[in-house]
Amino acid sequence: MAIEARARGVYSDGSKTVATRAFILIETEVGRSRQVVSALRSLEGVHSADVVTGTVDVIALAEAPEMASLADLITGKVQAVRGVVRTITCVTAG
Repeated sequence: MAIEARARGVYSDGSKTVATRAFILIETEVGRSRQVVSALRSLEGVHSADVVTGTVDVIALAEAPEMASLADLITGKVQAVRGVVRTITCVTAG
């Protein structure tokens, strides 16, 4: 019963489950950071995306119901955005 409840997003005590969240560090092609951010912001599951300075060009915050969905979002959609060269995914601890 508890496993089924978690799959529906609710624990047996009535509290909601926490979605899987990750910060995605993104390296982009030169001159494409703003276009990448615009594309990422339109993806369902991406809650924010910003151009940053440092060793990466963009940081995005993504959320999905479970790890498999998060992985599909990153490998199937984020990495497919034109201008994305490389991603590093940092899954949050809760």
